Amino acid sequence: MEALEEKEEVEQPPEDVISLRISDFLDELELDAEQASVRSNETEFDWSSIDTSNLPSSYKTNSRQEKKLLQLADHFLQQYSHLCPDRKPLFIHPLNECGVQKFVSTTVRPTLLPYPDMYYWSGCASFVSNYLIMEPLKCPITPPSSLYSPTTIVKYQRGNCFDFSVLLCSLLVGAGYDAYCVHGYATLEMCSMDQTQEVCPRLKKPPEEPVEEDPNKYKIKYPSEPKSQFELQQKAKEEEEAKPTQEEEKEEEVVEEVEKPKRDSLHGLRVHAWVLVLSGKRKVPETFFINPFTGNSHSTKDECFLGIESIWNDKNYWVNMQDCRNGCKDLSFDLSNHFCWEIMFPESNEDSQLPTESPKDSTDDMQEKKKISSSFEMPLSWVERIKVSSQEYENPFPRGKKVILYDKAKQEKWAAYANTDGMVERLTVYADSDRTEELEVKEWFEHRKDLLYMREVNHQTQLITDHFNPGHPLLLKAHTYTSLEPETGHTVEFYHKARVDGLWKRSETATEMTEYFEEREDLLHKRHIKFGEREQGMEMAGTAEANARPIVQIREYFHRNPKKPADEDVEERVFKVIDDVIQLTYHLEIYDIIPSKVVFARVIGREKREGEVFLSRENTVKYQPWSSEKHKNMRYLYNLLWELRAEQKDLKQLVRDSEAEMLNILAVRENEEANIKLAVSIYSTAQRDQRIASILEAEERSSQNSSEKKSQQTGEEDESVTQHTATNSTT
Repeated sequence: MEALEEKEEVEQPPEDVISLRISDFLDELELDAEQASVRSNETEFDWSSIDTSNLPSSYKTNSRQEKKLLQLADHFLQQYSHLCPDRKPLFIHPLNECGVQKFVSTTVRPTLLPYPDMYYWSGCASFVSNYLIMEPLKCPITPPSSLYSPTTIVKYQRGNCFDFSVLLCSLLVGAGYDAYCVHGYATLEMCSMDQTQEVCPRLKKPPEEPVEEDPNKYKIKYPSEPKSQFELQQKAKEEEEAKPTQEEEKEEEVVEEVEKPKRDSLHGLRVHAWVLVLSGKRKVPETFFINPFTGNSHSTKDECFLGIESIWNDKNYWVNMQDCRNGCKDLSFDLSNHFCWEIMFPESNEDSQLPTESPKDSTDDMQEKKKISSSFEMPLSWVERIKVSSQEYENPFPRGKKVILYDKAKQEKWAAYANTDGMVERLTVYADSDRTEELEVKEWFEHRKDLLYMREVNHQTQLITDHFNPGHPLLLKAHTYTSLEPETGHTVEFYHKARVDGLWKRSETATEMTEYFEEREDLLHKRHIKFGEREQGMEMAGTAEANARPIVQIREYFHRNPKKPADEDVEERVFKVIDDVIQLTYHLEIYDIIPSKVVFARVIGREKREGEVFLSRENTVKYQPWSSEKHKNMRYLYNLLWELRAEQKDLKQLVRDSEAEMLNILAVRENEEANIKLAVSIYSTAQRDQRIASILEAEERSSQNSSEKKSQQTGEEDESVTQHTATNSTT
């Protein structure tokens, strides 16, 4: 297909100028090929050196039906080139790895691999993009002269965009999708697998759902709040002062121009192959494209796809007869519409819709060939069944890992069990496009016995956050820290439904501790503890009991209990341990402004005795305007104070238990990080076989050692017997 942009020639240039332009164009092609080979970061693979001697006969010869198919394809190609001389040649019957012409539809081999992820298009696309090494086309503006079988591509784990597409289409058709290989044109970034201008999918925010307006048009509209005109004027002045100057705007424009990619001289001419998935089968709601290099799905209106020449699957071949000046935005993918798509082998006895110059061109020979083509059945694929072993499926990266560069980000992927710490993916976020200053690092793990699955490292705040799957012995959900040393700032989240106390979060520093609760019967939702400084000359001990931090204050917050009156439902209670003060604050009623309070203070000048509860009107302050007579009774207040003293004692013990639990968590986490262990999944056959082999080797070694020890013992016994007989003979 010609370039998408029309160029009008005003003057006829001389032959010297034309030759110079052609030489410049060829130099650009050579430079483009060199850049593509540099991106591959690997020496070129010699496909001519592959061994084809063990391939089946279907790879080396054509059957009678395949020969007939090639004749019909040649006739269709002659018609097409004669009636559409401005179009580029179709990609119909390239050579395979044995140098034999094969029709492209017979190269598609529908296969369903026996793995759960391979039943879905996302699993197939990610496997192909990870399993194969991308090779650029030798000439970026022409399709390749050969198309190897998917089995050979899987064996050597490399190929160009056409190899990627045929393999992916084979897997998708085998999984039940209505998938097609596409021969078309795309942008430079798409053809060269350059994602440095794109945002990493891990960093994309999910689209916000639009807020639905209330359809009731008779709803009462309340007047808006009055706004001060003076404040609005002051705000407008501040915004004007905050606007950048013209020089700053120019600098920003220059930076934007530098960051923009340069204009591609081959825009609209670069050949690319991808996969088309039509809606309908497998409950696919909308037609979409799949880029086989990345495994990502794209809309059919994506501007990266610039045009389509033809599509094919294992049943037929279609030629696009629509205008692609606007890319693929306006294309119709109704393959039954013969004005939009010219089918090679009509499924019914319909005549071809290729335009004809005159009725005289239709000869008897052409009519006979049309009859043959209309009744022709596509032969079965000459390719053997695609096979991927469990070990190859679990270790899809041929170079050990895969590195993808995005805009201000780098993504690295490993196979499971490739790293000793279980890491399978790492995403590094940078502050600049040159990727020199790191801002944040995210790591994902699998099969760890400590159930760690993700770690976030913020280089700006130096905070590390570990995330755990359910099932940890300490019920950990997340742990944020800067160091595993105690009292250096830790925030721990728990799976609160598995805990008796309903604790879901605890934050601790050297001077404070805050605990958050959920779904408790007493409606407690927060507890805050303040600690004092330790005595001078005493170091921090490894246990909470030895040299414990003095507790200064304990503050608790409760939700509203609708079963109690507000004057009897405590909202906040404060235990000032050192000052010996207890303060209660009750919930508000609907129309109250000031809450009810009760304060029990220590009497000045009176020594505190252990186990004594002293109450007088001097050390009791209360404000309960709506309370009943029993709240004004001193006996009621005495009983309340007695209960609070007992609860204060229990709270002190709970605080010490929390400190001990934090020390235990830090010790366990430090031990887990020092001795990382991976669990072998029952579904990982390769790792299970390796583990069984290692167990058998260990048993063989132990048996050999035991046999050697037995032989040594028998030799020593024989020596002792001979020595004993020798002494007897001498005696």
